[in-house]
Amino acid sequence: MVAKECAFHERLDPAKYGFRPDPAEMYDGWLRAQATNSKSVFLVADATTPGEAGRLAGFLIGTVVKEIPIYRIVEFGFIHDVWVEEDYRHEGLARQMVTLAIERFREIGMKQIRLDVIHGNDAARGVFQTCGFRPSATEMLIEL
Repeated sequence: MVAKECAFHERLDPAKYGFRPDPAEMYDGWLRAQATNSKSVFLVADATTPGEAGRLAGFLIGTVVKEIPIYRIVEFGFIHDVWVEEDYRHEGLARQMVTLAIERFREIGMKQIRLDVIHGNDAARGVFQTCGFRPSATEMLIEL
């Protein structure tokens, strides 16, 4: 799933998301560390029906990030990635995972959650807005 997400982002903006070879393998160690971090949110959507082998439908990964010291917010939750496999889209899985992530971040004391949405991914933007997120800053890029 990570490889698919990376490929999707790279197709939309190869300058921003120009990945090194095999980003999914490199991401694996970081994901494993976050899975045991008490200040991370790592959710998996399971599409397994009774009696069959496990099928993953999606995932969400979020961490606590420290803000630079000039702001009142000392740290905030950051949702790094949300992915739902194509066969399971439009079933509300992303919204469910984001809602659960919001609750988990609230439980660990976060007062704010941030995320980035790649330009052109209006479906993701819509999901996040239905969960209560609002536009904040716009990141801009120039290639030199």
